[in-house]
Amino acid sequence: MVKELLRKLSNAHGISGSEGSVAAVIREEVAPYVDEIREDTMGNLIAVKKGDDFSILLAAHMDEIGLMVKYVDEKGFVRFVTVGGWYDPTLYAQRVILHGTKGPVYGVVGGKPPHVMKEEDRKKPLKVDDMFIDIGATSPEDAEKLGIEVGTPVTVDREFTELANGRVTGKAFDNRAGCVMLIKTLQTVKSPHTIYGVFTVQEEVGLKGAKTVAYSLNPDCAIATDTTIPGDHPGIEKKDASLEMGEGPVITIIDSNGRGLIANKKVIAWLRAAAAGKKIKVQLEVGKGGTTDATTIHLERGGIPSTTLSIPTRYIHSPVEVLDTKDIEGGIALLVEALKSKPDF
Repeated sequence: MVKELLRKLSNAHGISGSEGSVAAVIREEVAPYVDEIREDTMGNLIAVKKGDDFSILLAAHMDEIGLMVKYVDEKGFVRFVTVGGWYDPTLYAQRVILHGTKGPVYGVVGGKPPHVMKEEDRKKPLKVDDMFIDIGATSPEDAEKLGIEVGTPVTVDREFTELANGRVTGKAFDNRAGCVMLIKTLQTVKSPHTIYGVFTVQEEVGLKGAKTVAYSLNPDCAIATDTTIPGDHPGIEKKDASLEMGEGPVITIIDSNGRGLIANKKVIAWLRAAAAGKKIKVQLEVGKGGTTDATTIHLERGGIPSTTLSIPTRYIHSPVEVLDTKDIEGGIALLVEALKSKPDF
């Protein structure tokens, strides 16, 4: 069931460079349905369904944005850096999990209370440099005994919860939603072609895993499965984002004003034809901000025809992302149908 798989993956923890626990969940879900599954040097999890000489790469990144321990100060407060793209005020007063050498350690992100701020400081957003993590330790030695050291990865302590009308909230839907699409596709699809289902690492810090795996696999075309921003809630206008939750998965035409991906027109046509044939609702995106693994994949080798299939997700890069599970189901149905054929190159 899509909802329960998303729950399991959202509740798992894995910042960029520390995706192992997420990969373990995915491997268990996928291994019985593929001909081969392996991990490469970067940590990408590669699942292969063997077919003919035409190969299609499906890529979903496993990593989530998070934090990392920089040092512990003389009073036991943990100083940290962000890993991936945070809006700094989102972090203040969050409860977090430090994944130490002796197991999880819980803490809270603290900063100067507003009660003691000067009037001019209250008008400024809190910055990460002014925050710290309080784990209850009283000294660096105390933190070390708990298994906390320089380089310890940190994630937000937030669990998946259901909202009304099939909508759900949780952390790391970017991009555990894309992972769900890819897992369910691999479990279901019957394609004459060779399918590489790759769960990539380090997307949030530079699309790194996708770059190396696209080079090594050299597929004939590729689709990244990810999330994207809808414009269907207060504070954002349709001119900024024309997409809506519940109106189907999203096929990218360009993203980041074309500085990221300009998708291959034949790959777009292939997906649109599959959607039309099965009467699957889809949306098209011409995006201004953000990009996906497809950006780096399409530039590898002599160029790999690519696009992205995304799920509209509110409040991306926060601990309370929201999506409609019907959009994920539509994305799975579209991929399963499209993979019965191939683009008309």
